[in-house]
This record gives sequence, C-alpha cells and structure tokens, in this order.
Amino acid sequence: MQQKLNLYNTLTRKKEEFEPLHAPFVGMYVCGPTVYGEPHLGHARSAVTFDVLYRYLKYQGYKVRYVRNITDVGHLQNDADEGEDKIQKIAKAQQIEPMEVVQHYTNVYHRDLEKLNTLSPDIEPRASGHIIEQIEMIQEILENGFAYEVNGSVYFDVPAYNKDHNYGKLSGRIIEDLLSNTRETEGHDEKRSPLDFALWKKASPSHIMRWPSPWSDGFPGWHLECSAMSRKYLGTNFDIHGGGLDLMFPHHECEIAQSQASCNHTDGAKYWVHNNMITVNGQKMGKSLGNFINLSELFSGNHEMLEQAYTPMTIRFFILQAHYRSTLDFSNEALQAARKGYTKLMNGLRVLEKLRYPEAETQIVPDEKLNEELQKLTQDCFRGLNDDLNTAKTIASLFNLLKKINSIYLGQIDVAQLTRGTLDLVRDTYQELVLHVLGLQEETLGDMEEMLHLVLSFYKEAKENKAYDKVDAIRAELKRQGIVIKDMKTGIDWAYEE
Repeated sequence: MQQKLNLYNTLTRKKEEFEPLHAPFVGMYVCGPTVYGEPHLGHARSAVTFDVLYRYLKYQGYKVRYVRNITDVGHLQNDADEGEDKIQKIAKAQQIEPMEVVQHYTNVYHRDLEKLNTLSPDIEPRASGHIIEQIEMIQEILENGFAYEVNGSVYFDVPAYNKDHNYGKLSGRIIEDLLSNTRETEGHDEKRSPLDFALWKKASPSHIMRWPSPWSDGFPGWHLECSAMSRKYLGTNFDIHGGGLDLMFPHHECEIAQSQASCNHTDGAKYWVHNNMITVNGQKMGKSLGNFINLSELFSGNHEMLEQAYTPMTIRFFILQAHYRSTLDFSNEALQAARKGYTKLMNGLRVLEKLRYPEAETQIVPDEKLNEELQKLTQDCFRGLNDDLNTAKTIASLFNLLKKINSIYLGQIDVAQLTRGTLDLVRDTYQELVLHVLGLQEETLGDMEEMLHLVLSFYKEAKENKAYDKVDAIRAELKRQGIVIKDMKTGIDWAYEE
C-alpha cells in the first residue's frame, strides 16, 4: 500500500502527513474518563475513534505504545479549581471509600468498551498512582518561574508564561479576550490572575482524598495529571495526544503550557488530535447537560429517548459512519440505519467465505478490465483512512467493493474472470478492514446457525413440492427474526435483513 496516513493536527490547524518521531515506534496518549459514573455515548465516541487509529497504525506496521489514563482524583465540579471532587461527592453520597467508586466505574467502563470491541491500551495509568511524578513536575515549573505558592496551594502563572510563550496556541484563544470574559469567582482571591490554574490544591478539612507534598496535604490539579503521566510513559515529546474536542480548552491548552514551562520545553505531542461531540437535537450530549445516554441503557433500550435496544456493534458502526471531526447527532433513525449498514458489511464477510476460485482448469480468460476495477476498488478503501482517518469514506468504499463481491456470489460475474491474486486481494482487504481496522465483529447467532440450515432444508423441500403456503410461512417467520432467504441459481442461502 503506497498511500500515507494524514492526520488533522489541531495545533497547526491543518492536515499533515504522519511522520513518527522515532519510526517505527509510535507513542499515543489519549485522555480517558473521570470514573464517577457510567460511560455514555460521548465516551464511546472517543474510545472508538482512537481505537481505530491504534488499530490502523498497527496495521501499517508501527510499534505503538497506547496510553490511556484513568482520572481518579483532582477533577473538581464544573472542571474548575474550586468545589468538590467529582469522585469524592459520589463516595460521600453512598457512604463508601472514593476508591470503591473508582474501581466500580472503572470496571463498568472496561466492560462496556469490551462489548464495543475496543482494544485495551498498552498502559492505563491512574492519576492517584503518580503523585510523585506530579510533585516533581510542579517543582520544575516553580523553579522555572511559571508558578507560585499561596496558602499551601500552587498555581500556574499564565501571564508570566505568556510573556515568552503563547497560551492559546492550541485552542486559538487570545489571552486578552479570555481576561475580559472571565468573571471573578470563589477562590480567585488566591490567584494573581483569574486565568491561572491549580497545579496543587491544599485540601480542606473535609476533603478525603489527600497526599503529602512540600506545600501542603492536598491533591494535584486535573490538568497536571495527564502531563505527568504522558511524560513518564512516552517521554517529553511523543507522537499523538488525543481526546474529545471539549478537552481542547482548557485541559489540553494547560497541558501544553505545563509541558513547556517544565523541564520538557516541548508541546508534549507532535500531533494533537480531537474527536468532535455527539449531539442530541444539536446540543452536546453530556452528563452536565443531563441529556446523556449510558451505554448500558443503549444496550438494554431502557431510556426514554430510545425506541428499542441497540447492539454494541450497531453503536460502533453508528460512530464510524461519520468522520471523527464532524458532529454526530443522535437519533433512533440514525441508529436503525446504522444497524442496516452493519449487517450489510457482515453479510459481505459471509459471502466472501463462500467464494472459491475454481480448482479445475478453465478456458475462461481473466477479464483484465474487471481485475483492474476490483484492484482500484480495494485501494479506494484505504483512501478514506489515510485522509485523516475518515471512516465514513472507507465504509462507503467497502460498500462499493461489496457490490462487486455480491455480483460474483450471485453468479452475475464468473469468479474465473478474476485472477487468484485479485480474489485474494479483495478478500484480504475486506476482511482486514472490517474486522481488524474498523473493529467490527459478527454478533453471532450461536447454535442458531445450525438451526437455520435445517430450516432452509425444509424451505427447499417445500419449494420443490410447490407447497407455497409453507414457503411463505417460513420466509415470513425468518423475516420476523431479521433473516432473509436468498433464492439463487447456485442454491439457497440466508442473510441478515438489511
């Protein structure tokens, strides 16, 4: 494959050819969840997006170290520097230890992502397990003159940093505009500027989650955690930093500032990649807005916005059918359409398994034009992925390839008109992209497949005996189960209803 992967870099605001810092090794850090509740559709979009990027980089032969963190401390209400820790709030309400909350929702997150067939990251660090690294990074920033300590808390000095750096380079924010739009709020009396953000917070007497530091018993700032963990496992400068668009400011902006202000003196990552949001009627889906749907609710159908339950692979296809940088609007109609698209691709896998190149010598001369067309269609499947991981384009290309596959299966094109090389290329490309890059898998019928073959034998017998009432009854019942019967010149088969 000659095509090169291009990624949109938020930092430079343009698509760039992906060139790893130390090929063939690739370091990728993705912001994981704050584990204080069940994962929702928004979490799934980020997880699936970077799962496909991880899979595709590995498919291209890179040796990838994928790090995705778990935030288990320091993420305060409303993403601010004041207020209660999100996890501690749940722990108090349930009268349990904060780490019980963390473990429970981490387990739920893993369970639901496994259903979505996302690969586990190579390293999954927790913020609470890297307090030493975070203290060390704060000391570097203090020594470099870009932070100050007040009453046991340490704050990043944004105006001091901005004298020689560009706070806002990632998000495009202008510091003067930020200052004019920032209201004085509780806790800002400690800060020299309302734009300054916490690197370390002194814990109040009621704060459960606390650690000793040179400044106070307290806890790290949310932004600092990712800077320290990415540096520990990927170095001071690595290839890809990913996350949701809602994290670009202030979280990722602050990460870059911390990295530059510490002894790293880098932007942290060469490519900053952001997936867009899932919306409901044009409004961002999220916990803070109260319009989110948990993945478990999607799988069960138990939510007022849902007309039915949706399988994990339907959810995955729904996410993949749009480019990761575009918004994706939730609707039952969109999910139902995703189910049809998913089953169409799964039927293609079944058809390919049945295609066989004729063993006997044949007099048919391979059709050169047809072979060239199929080879081009297979190459087109990679164009979308290489064009900023555009899975929507790749799925469209796979559907175009599938039309030819179905024509061969139905006998409209003689398989002997293809060379063995072309048939193998088509089969390998389709299977690799659907199963191993897009990460879709068949939600199997289990033992029902044997039963289906038995039903088809009854159908064949009824048809041969011209018992058309039985033929119609079998067809109707299978259709009710989402299965359609295919009557072909070459025999009788079944497929998922599309």
